Amino acid sequence: MRNVHVIGTGGYKPGEPIQTSTIEQLVGPLPDDVRAGIPTEQRYWMIDPLTGEHRDSNSGMARKAAAQAIETAGIDASDITLMILATGTPDYPLPPVVNLIQEQLGLERCATMEIRSGGAGVGQALDIARMYLEAGVHQTALVIGSEAISPILAPVYLGQDVRRIRMRERMPVYMFGDGAGAMVLSASDQPGGLFAGATACIGGRRKPGIHAVGGGTHAPIREQMAAKRLVDLRVDVVGAGDFTPVMITEAIRETLDAARVDVETIDACVLPEGNAGWMLDSLVESGLDGAEWKALDGKIIDSLSTIGAVGCAAVPLFLDQAWRAGQIPAGARLMIIGVESTKWIYAGSVIDWTLASPVSMSPAPVSAGR
Repeated sequence: MRNVHVIGTGGYKPGEPIQTSTIEQLVGPLPDDVRAGIPTEQRYWMIDPLTGEHRDSNSGMARKAAAQAIETAGIDASDITLMILATGTPDYPLPPVVNLIQEQLGLERCATMEIRSGGAGVGQALDIARMYLEAGVHQTALVIGSEAISPILAPVYLGQDVRRIRMRERMPVYMFGDGAGAMVLSASDQPGGLFAGATACIGGRRKPGIHAVGGGTHAPIREQMAAKRLVDLRVDVVGAGDFTPVMITEAIRETLDAARVDVETIDACVLPEGNAGWMLDSLVESGLDGAEWKALDGKIIDSLSTIGAVGCAAVPLFLDQAWRAGQIPAGARLMIIGVESTKWIYAGSVIDWTLASPVSMSPAPVSAGR
């Protein structure tokens, strides 16, 4: 069986960073205890925060991240025969964003898939691509995660009296950002690469933790148009605090089991919100900070504070940023975990990383038990 390697990564953040002080001016302040639970200090939006004017698009950001990944991989776009994109905020219901990217890359023919997701999608896409490449159906694949959340946030405050914006409506504006990340995968006989991954939805009987209501077919269009906002982003912050640690704990355990590796062999773990204070406190309070979690102490890669919650873009964008900073050298064993509280879904993979670091640094130590 062939091995599947990440041979290129790319990332894109639109515009200039927006500081939390700007968000406070737009929607009003949060109580100190609530603000303390949101670690994001800056984020990037594809819209002008003052006017709501679009300066980019989901597909535009995705294309830029994809182009950088392709350049890093040293291949031509025509080498890609499989493309999988994950997003929860597409340009249009149809056609899929992935096919807009296909057109922009000039690919007349390509196998494509789109995963509608909120954070676990890229982990799922990686495992799907891995199976196709291992089986010899395709040689080179492009996996993208992208989100354009700011257009949904703008109606919360544009033209509104800040004093009348409810607290539950303010919080998502503080939390979310936009961006895109991409990875190029290729099959070869070289050792290392992706292990089998794990994914599950464990909220089949739970109400959604994130619910984007509007713009779909759940109700007559006339009723949706009469609503306060065409699209309303609802976030169950309390529910996320209670159940996300459960989801992350299971995700780590099942990902390690699927890859058949010990947690002690993991050198780094890309886990959005893995360093968030509220999550760490919840793990401790619920008794879920067990041996596997403790073994990852100091190894978590998480850019939430500087990029914001960016859904499907988080894993590939945080990964690209860490790789370019020299945090993931060739020879490292990397675990990636994507989670989402839409219906409480996780997806994870382990990768024996073979892509040389762009930063000159000593080789990563080989962990015991490999």
